[in-house]
Amino acid sequence: MTDVAVHRPGLRSWAELLVCELKMVARDTAGLIVPIGLPILILVMNASAAGRQELAHGRTALDVYVLPLVFTMVVATTGIINTPSFLAYYRRSGILRRLAVTPASPAMVLVAQVAVGVLQTGLGIAAAWILALLAFDAQPPVRVGAAVGVVALTTAAMYAVGMIVAALAPTPNSAVAIGLALYFVLGALGGMFGGRDSLPGAIGAIGEWLPFGAAVEALSAAWSGAPVAAAHLIGLSAGVVIGVAVAAAFFRWE
Repeated sequence: MTDVAVHRPGLRSWAELLVCELKMVARDTAGLIVPIGLPILILVMNASAAGRQELAHGRTALDVYVLPLVFTMVVATTGIINTPSFLAYYRRSGILRRLAVTPASPAMVLVAQVAVGVLQTGLGIAAAWILALLAFDAQPPVRVGAAVGVVALTTAAMYAVGMIVAALAPTPNSAVAIGLALYFVLGALGGMFGGRDSLPGAIGAIGEWLPFGAAVEALSAAWSGAPVAAAHLIGLSAGVVIGVAVAAAFFRWE
């Protein structure tokens, strides 16, 4: 029997796919603006109310409370709402099914979409940080390395949650609806609409373990120079593991 060589996509194919994904995201005006515009709006609305009183190591309430919330919102919006809607569209339109019979695996689209989403997340965080730095005299985290690590873990957790949405949503519209609902539930439990102290004790405790609340608390600790609590790292890591496991079990290419 003659062996048939299987040609796998090279770097050029990956680059072309990434460019295509970038163009798709750029054409989605709402999906491009909301993940950046909404957190910046929250930043502007809360910056003046945060005050200039120093809390720890020269960091103010803006640094310790507002910026962690804004950064978490950027990551969550892109990971939970935007990315699943694109993947649901690709599945609904048959793109993933057609790719399955070519050397270009459908997984390439998944990887490319996540890569573009991470780039968009980075741009959103950079835009919020530059605005906070120039307009509101924001200060960097006391523990920069810890903050970067938390953002990376938060990104993995939010995209894992987004993969659950992509796996379960049958249509692009349902992906947006499910993503929005999940985003606001996690945000409400994590302090997006006010401190978790205003929530009932048990609900506030649950919110602290979920990805949104854990991310805000961990970033807040890194900004103020306090140790990042193990509970928050465990909550984010659990989000990654559970999200990947559930998505792998239910995700269908067609």
